[in-house]
Amino acid sequence: MKSKTTFEHQKMSSNDIACGIITLSDSRKSQKADLSGQYMAEEINSRYTLKSRIIIPDEKDDLIKSIENMIDDDIDVILTTGGTGLDSRDITVETVEALFEKKLDGFGEMFRAKSYDEIGPGALLSRATAGIYKKTVIFSMPGSPNAVKTAFSIIIDELPHFVHHVKK
Repeated sequence: MKSKTTFEHQKMSSNDIACGIITLSDSRKSQKADLSGQYMAEEINSRYTLKSRIIIPDEKDDLIKSIENMIDDDIDVILTTGGTGLDSRDITVETVEALFEKKLDGFGEMFRAKSYDEIGPGALLSRATAGIYKKTVIFSMPGSPNAVKTAFSIIIDELPHFVHHVKK
């Protein structure tokens, strides 16, 4: 059930938003092999503008540089996939959360709750996160296509609403 205020904010929000996708993977080297990135690209292109899509290794400096480059390129929403697990090479969460000026705790909470309904206690392994950095919304989600679909079912329709508030 939506509140009147939420509805009014959504009406004022524009679908004219630019998105960027960053896939973190030490094994996937091509966009064709990046099924999660491909899914995100198709969903973004059907509603908004996909301005950038890249694949980088699980390296902190590469991730920070990629985020900064996308922000410099006027991207409103950055979506990352991969690097959110518990392996020693999984650096996404620590890297982006160190940048966040504001954290959107609800995204990770909702993602894990919805994942629990879908896969059970394995959802606890996910460290999906989101926040705001330099007036840009960043969502970081696991690398599996099913996890990305779950995350998108939560956020895809609300992206303009997020951008509306962040750009104020």
